[in-house]
Amino acid sequence: MEEPKIVQKAPYVLEVEPGKYAWCSCGLSGKQPFCDGSHKQGTSFHSVKVEITEKKKVAFCGCKKTGTPPFCDGTHKHL
Repeated sequence: MEEPKIVQKAPYVLEVEPGKYAWCSCGLSGKQPFCDGSHKQGTSFHSVKVEITEKKKVAFCGCKKTGTPPFCDGTHKHL
Protein backbone atom coordinates (compact mmCIF):
# COMPACT_ATOMS: atom_id res chain seq x y z
CA MET A 1 0.00 0.00 0.00
CA GLU A 2 1.29 3.43 -0.94
CA GLU A 3 1.95 6.00 1.76
CA PRO A 4 1.15 9.68 1.23
CA LYS A 5 3.93 12.27 1.38
CA ILE A 6 3.84 14.17 4.69
CA VAL A 7 3.75 17.79 3.59
CA GLN A 8 3.79 19.36 7.04
CA LYS A 9 3.19 18.22 10.60
CA ALA A 10 0.47 20.79 11.20
CA PRO A 11 -2.91 21.58 9.68
CA TYR A 12 -3.60 24.20 7.04
CA VAL A 13 -5.98 26.51 8.89
CA LEU A 14 -7.86 28.58 6.31
CA GLU A 15 -10.88 30.86 6.17
CA VAL A 16 -12.89 29.38 3.30
CA GLU A 17 -15.87 30.63 1.35
CA PRO A 18 -18.85 28.40 0.56
CA GLY A 19 -18.05 26.08 -2.32
CA LYS A 20 -16.61 22.75 -3.36
CA TYR A 21 -13.01 21.91 -2.53
CA ALA A 22 -10.73 19.01 -3.50
CA TRP A 23 -8.21 18.14 -0.79
CA CYS A 24 -4.90 16.55 -1.78
CA SER A 25 -4.59 13.11 -0.17
CA CYS A 26 -1.24 12.10 -1.72
CA GLY A 27 0.91 15.05 -0.61
CA LEU A 28 2.28 15.70 -4.10
CA SER A 29 0.20 18.74 -5.05
CA GLY A 30 1.94 22.07 -5.53
CA LYS A 31 -1.24 23.82 -4.34
CA GLN A 32 -1.45 22.39 -0.80
CA PRO A 33 -3.75 21.59 0.83
CA PHE A 34 -5.74 21.36 -2.39
CA CYS A 35 -5.41 18.87 -5.24
CA ASP A 36 -3.74 19.89 -8.50
CA GLY A 37 -3.95 16.45 -10.13
CA SER A 38 -0.39 15.39 -9.26
CA HIS A 39 -1.70 12.05 -7.96
CA LYS A 40 -2.44 11.06 -11.56
CA GLN A 41 1.31 10.64 -12.19
CA GLY A 42 1.40 6.97 -11.27
CA THR A 43 -0.27 6.80 -7.84
CA SER A 44 -3.47 5.17 -6.62
CA PHE A 45 -4.52 8.26 -4.65
CA HIS A 46 -7.60 10.38 -5.34
CA SER A 47 -8.61 13.81 -4.15
CA VAL A 48 -11.14 14.04 -1.34
CA LYS A 49 -14.00 16.33 -2.27
CA VAL A 50 -15.84 18.36 0.33
CA GLU A 51 -18.55 20.99 0.09
CA ILE A 52 -18.43 23.91 2.52
CA THR A 53 -21.86 25.53 2.95
CA GLU A 54 -20.90 28.65 4.89
CA LYS A 55 -17.88 30.90 5.30
CA LYS A 56 -15.80 29.50 8.15
CA LYS A 57 -12.33 28.61 9.40
CA VAL A 58 -11.32 25.06 8.48
CA ALA A 59 -8.29 22.96 9.49
CA PHE A 60 -7.30 20.83 6.50
CA CYS A 61 -4.89 17.98 7.29
CA GLY A 62 -1.28 18.69 6.30
CA CYS A 63 0.29 15.36 7.29
CA LYS A 64 -2.14 13.33 5.11
CA LYS A 65 -2.56 10.74 7.89
CA THR A 66 -5.84 12.00 9.40
CA GLY A 67 -8.63 9.59 10.24
CA THR A 68 -11.17 12.24 9.26
CA PRO A 69 -10.13 13.36 5.75
CA PRO A 70 -9.90 16.10 4.67
CA PHE A 71 -9.91 17.62 8.14
CA CYS A 72 -7.18 17.51 10.76
CA ASP A 73 -7.78 15.17 13.71
CA GLY A 74 -4.45 15.78 15.47
CA THR A 75 -2.66 12.71 14.07
CA HIS A 76 0.35 14.89 13.17
CA LYS A 77 1.14 15.21 16.90
CA HIS A 78 2.12 11.52 16.96
CA LEU A 79 4.35 11.41 13.88
